[in-house]
Amino acid sequence: MPDTPVPPTTPVPLSALLARTDLGLRQIAGPPEADVHWVHTSEMADPYPYLLGGELLLTAGVQLTDPERYAARVAEAGAAALGFGVTPVYDTVPAALVDACERHGLPLLEVPPPTTFSAIARAVWGLMTQARHHELRRVSQAQQGLASAAARADPVPAVLHQLATRLGGWAGLLTPEGSVLQAAGRDPSTRASAALRHLAAVVAPGTPGSPASATDTSADAHLAAYPLAGPQGLVLGIVAEGREAGDHTIAGVASVLLSLLTAPRQGAGEAARSAALVRLLLGAAPGEVAPLLGEAPWTVVHARGEGAPPDLGSPLVDADDGHARVLVPGGHDIAPHPGWTLGVSAPVAADGLAAADAQAARALRRAEAARTTLVRHRTGGYASLVDPEEAAAYARQLLAPLTEPLLTTLRCWLSLHGSWDRTAVALGVHRNTVRQRLARCAALLDADLDDMDVRTELWLALRGADGSAESHSGQCE
Repeated sequence: MPDTPVPPTTPVPLSALLARTDLGLRQIAGPPEADVHWVHTSEMADPYPYLLGGELLLTAGVQLTDPERYAARVAEAGAAALGFGVTPVYDTVPAALVDACERHGLPLLEVPPPTTFSAIARAVWGLMTQARHHELRRVSQAQQGLASAAARADPVPAVLHQLATRLGGWAGLLTPEGSVLQAAGRDPSTRASAALRHLAAVVAPGTPGSPASATDTSADAHLAAYPLAGPQGLVLGIVAEGREAGDHTIAGVASVLLSLLTAPRQGAGEAARSAALVRLLLGAAPGEVAPLLGEAPWTVVHARGEGAPPDLGSPLVDADDGHARVLVPGGHDIAPHPGWTLGVSAPVAADGLAAADAQAARALRRAEAARTTLVRHRTGGYASLVDPEEAAAYARQLLAPLTEPLLTTLRCWLSLHGSWDRTAVALGVHRNTVRQRLARCAALLDADLDDMDVRTELWLALRGADGSAESHSGQCE
C-alpha cells in the first residue's frame, strides 16, 4: 500500500475494531495490522477521487462490477481497510474481491447483516476518542515529569532518565559523529547503535538540508534523532521497542529542554527565559513568568518548509517535520525566508501568547492557500468597532446549524474569495467535496452564498466566533 498522507486524527488499530464483539466484524483478507483514521461510506464504482487515505471504506457493493480494479484503486488511494456488507446486494463477500484484496495488501472485513455502517462509524469515533484522551494524559504527565527533571541540580541526566522511562527504552546525548556523551535506560544492541549514529549524522545541526528529526527501525527497534539548538551540534538519540501516539511530542519537549540545558554560557537574560519556559511547563500562569521573559512584546511565527528551520533571530524554536513555531521578540523584523512559508502573529505580551499562536497558525494557512511566502495577522478594521461579546453571541446563533467540517469549509472558502479550487487545495479535499459542503451550508442557513451581503455577514460572524475562543487556529481564515 502506498505511503499516502492521512488526516491528522488519532488512529485506531484495526485489531481494536475487530475486538468489538457487538459488531461481529471478521477479517477475511489482507494484512492483520492497519491504522484507521476515519470512516467513509461509498457505493461508487470508483471511490478513489473522494478518498483521503487512512479510512475504513464501507460498501455493500452496489456498483461492484470489477473487483480487481476496485481493490486496486482503493489500495492506491491509501485506504486503511475495506468493509463489505453482505446484504442487501450480496449474500457473501465475492470471492474475486477477497482474492483481489489479498493481492493488493488491503485488509477486507466482512460486515454481518445485523451490523449497520453507522454503528461501525460510532465505534470508530468512540475508540478514537478513548485513544486521544489516553494520548493527551500520557503527554501531559510526561511533560510534567520532564520539566521537574529539568529543575533538578543535575538536570541533563535527570531529563534523559525521565525520557527513557516514559518511552520504555534508551535515550542519549550524542555528538554529531555519534559518540554518546550521556545516556539512560537499557543499552541498545550493536546494530541499533550503529543505525542511531547514522541518524545523528543526518540531523546534526549545520548539516546542509538536515531535517528537524529523523526516524528509522533496526531489528525491531524504533530509532529517532532530534538535533539540539546551539553551537555544540548535539543530538538527542532514542531507541525504543515500539512507538506510541504522543512519543514524538514527548521527545520534542525533551529536545527543547536539553537544548536550553546544554547551551553554553547563558547570560542573565537567557537564563531567565529558560527558567520561564520550565515554569510554564510546570503549570505556572503566563502572568507569573512575564517578568522573566522580559517586558518587550513577543511575536509567534508558524513556518512550513524544508531543511533547517528559518533563522528569525530567536533560539526559541519548536521544529517538527517541516513545520516550525518560533517565539520572536516583538522588536525583531520578520522577513521572508527562502524555502519556507511564514505566518506571523501580532506582537503580544506574555499572557497573550496562546492567542498569538492561533493568529500565526491562521496566517500560515492563508499564506499557503494564497501561495505567498509571508502573511501577517491583520488587526483592527470595522470588526474592531463591534463589541466582542455581542459579536460572539450573534455568531453562535447564526452559525448554530453548522458543525465541522462545514464551518471549516465555509471559513476557508470565504477567505479565498469563493475559489473552489484554492479551497480544495487548502483543505486537502476534492473540489466536489467543497461544493457539496457549501451546498449543505446554504441549505442549513437558508442563505444565498452568491449574495455579497450574505457572504460579508457570514465572514464577520466567523471572525467573531474565532475571536471569542480562538478555536479554529489550524484552519483557513
